[in-house]
Amino acid sequence: MTLLRLGTRKSKLALWQANFVKEKLEALGCKVEIVPITTTGDKILDAPLAKIGGKGLFVKEIENALLAGEIDLAVHSLKDVPITIPEGLTLSAITEREEPYDVLISRNGKKLEELPSGAVVGTSSLRRQVQIKRRRRDLKVEILRGNVDTRLRKLKEGLYDAIVLAYAGVKRMGLSGEISQVLEDFIPAVGQGSLAIETRADDEKVINFVKVLNHQESWLRAVCERAFLRELQGGCQVPIGAYAWIESDRIKIKGFISDLEGERFLEGYEEGGLQEAEEVGKRLAQRLLREGGEEILKEIYGL
Repeated sequence: MTLLRLGTRKSKLALWQANFVKEKLEALGCKVEIVPITTTGDKILDAPLAKIGGKGLFVKEIENALLAGEIDLAVHSLKDVPITIPEGLTLSAITEREEPYDVLISRNGKKLEELPSGAVVGTSSLRRQVQIKRRRRDLKVEILRGNVDTRLRKLKEGLYDAIVLAYAGVKRMGLSGEISQVLEDFIPAVGQGSLAIETRADDEKVINFVKVLNHQESWLRAVCERAFLRELQGGCQVPIGAYAWIESDRIKIKGFISDLEGERFLEGYEEGGLQEAEEVGKRLAQRLLREGGEEILKEIYGL
């Protein structure tokens, strides 16, 4: 029986995700050993992601272990995976996407529009921050980092009046009953709700096991959204969101780029055939760049 060593972060949610993939692989006849790895993003919890290096913080140590042959595959939240994959590695599968939306959890069950003026909302995401500000300029948005349990504890301790989390993570942790509101009008993070399985690019044996878990529709949606993000040179320092879906053999995407205050919020839509998923995401990004996105990027990156 083939033994596969699966690398993952140590949080409860990451371990849930790793076990989800483990069960599927073991059903195919593999034996899977989970190898928990601490990432830089798990160690530094007192600073915004934009200030300490962004997305790669949650995958770099795991990717290093993969390159060193210490593990055979890695499971990540796709939204944490940088656009550029290190040489020698590849994304071999994307599992079926869970709900992509953000959710609001408040201490008294109030929805975003019902929170009192001056209420404190916690989130670590610039993308969420600008969308909250656009809806409610009178709310106070403060940085909140940590795993799902930590964030909920801080909410219950009264440090925040409400927090915004990914629906997928809340649901996977069995906490759907805590949700006060599903923010369906918020444009989610690229890849939010999907799991990515990363392997060594030349490890055909592992790739052949893993590719069975690939969900083609979720893969195409991810390709479209990630092409949008790549074209915008997006990282954690810029508020960017995108959501692609498939309807009647067409791939459709809506996305945005914003300044840090949500005052210049450029939103657009694009669609095309399934075979041009990457091109559709790229086209939307190029249009937003022409409409003022390039100026926003220059200001944020100080170019």
